[in-house]
Amino acid sequence: MYQTDRINIVPPIKNEMSQLAKQVAKRLRVSEADISDLRIIRKSLDARKKPELKYTYTVAFDLQDPKMAQKLLRKNSKGVSEIREYQPKEYELPKVSVSTESDSERPIVVGSGPAGLFCAYVLAKAGLRPRILERGKSVDERTKSVETFWNGGVLDPDTNVQFGEGGAGTFSDGKLNTQVSDKTGLHTLVLRLFAEYGAPADILYVNKPHIGTDVLKEVVKNLRTAMERMGAEYYFETTFVRPVSKDGKVCGAEIKRKDGSTEAWETKQMILCTGHSARDTFRNLHEAGVVMESKAFAVGYRVQHLQSRIDLSQYGEGFEMKGLPAADYKLTTRVFSGRGVYSFCMCPGGYVVNASSEAGRLAVNGMSYRDRGSKNANSAIVVTVDQSIFGYGLFDGMHFQERMETQAYLAGKGQIPVQCLADFRERRMEGFREGIDPQICGMWTYASLAGILPKALEDDVIEAFPAFGRMIEGFDDGSALLAGVESRTSSPIRILRDENGQSSLAGLYPCGEGAGYAGGITSAAMDGIRTAEKVLRTYA
Repeated sequence: MYQTDRINIVPPIKNEMSQLAKQVAKRLRVSEADISDLRIIRKSLDARKKPELKYTYTVAFDLQDPKMAQKLLRKNSKGVSEIREYQPKEYELPKVSVSTESDSERPIVVGSGPAGLFCAYVLAKAGLRPRILERGKSVDERTKSVETFWNGGVLDPDTNVQFGEGGAGTFSDGKLNTQVSDKTGLHTLVLRLFAEYGAPADILYVNKPHIGTDVLKEVVKNLRTAMERMGAEYYFETTFVRPVSKDGKVCGAEIKRKDGSTEAWETKQMILCTGHSARDTFRNLHEAGVVMESKAFAVGYRVQHLQSRIDLSQYGEGFEMKGLPAADYKLTTRVFSGRGVYSFCMCPGGYVVNASSEAGRLAVNGMSYRDRGSKNANSAIVVTVDQSIFGYGLFDGMHFQERMETQAYLAGKGQIPVQCLADFRERRMEGFREGIDPQICGMWTYASLAGILPKALEDDVIEAFPAFGRMIEGFDDGSALLAGVESRTSSPIRILRDENGQSSLAGLYPCGEGAGYAGGITSAAMDGIRTAEKVLRTYA
């Protein structure tokens, strides 16, 4: 197959593949009939000269005439060839087949978020019949519990936006892009597996793929079904308490059932994919002698704007007629204190959600569905914090998060506290401005956000808004709505591991976002696969 780059189509697009075939034929000076097996490799929207927008494609295809292909491969007088050989990055999972006769030989995977899910998938394909421990419920039952809580019910500390099948990413925007280098094609493999198990095929080529919380739930279920056919076993509402060890090596896991009873399971290999909110697990690991360190993270607030305002700023006039997706943004600035303030986890056409997991504490996150159909855009506006702010003790960062979440809970009297930007920066309480209706999953109330973050960090966030307003017109308008607190951007703890992926306790493999080695769905899934490969080497 062959590849050509920078094929441009001006929106709106009708009959996309037909338009691409015409463009490729025109560029190569061949007939459309000479082109076969045309497929999209990459697609991105170029809005640099708004309102004159264009989609830019890289496509792969075959040519019926080999001589024609060889001619086109030769460089022209400007030293450029019209096409090149298509050489996709193909990441091959290890072809290992292992027989595990007893339960003690089977690995235990703790957590069923993206890291645990993809780690367990690779182990299951190799025949290791992993046992997956998940403190929360299966995704359908979990969704019911979360919606009950959002509608005013009691928080379940084991099944919520943070815990349960699919992990915290299940109630998110479902972004599948990553900043992790992908020289081997591992990212492509993750996307391919998502598509194989129910995600739309366009995630394989769009510049910023996302699937939304509604589609992600189906993918999670489909992957579980496939793994169970391979011999994997899921144990929902089963909490990992601590590792059991002997002579510095894992020999089992202490678990707790829903009824509060505990038991020990034998195993020699345990993969920890617990997520960034498993604070009780961090404490238990420390007591078990597992070496960890504190790490920096970011805190702030969720901000909501009208999606139409973001679209207008990013696309220019006439965007409504072009069939464009809800626009996103990425903002960053440095304020007088020297700290960086930036947007995080931007959700076009999304909702602010109550992401709490502990009684008496409140945290928020952003979520959207596949269609990104909400009338508001939201993102976290956060400031980086490190040991110089929260302290140098191992759990000082975690305690810092807990204090802010307690303050947020008190500010809203158990509901999400919401305040418009004008009131927040002027330290007053005049109420809503016209124009933006809150798009929130969970009970909320208008309340002062002052005092949730330390004042120095509040000032950093306030100072950043005028800079962001120069980047996106109207971003610093006083009607913008803030909600607090965004405290769980990443884990406050890193569980140290060696070149073999193991912690200070041999046979214990820290993995994913909770262990401090990923940041988002895709990078966590990639880390899960790499960790599974390290586990497989010990069996081989």
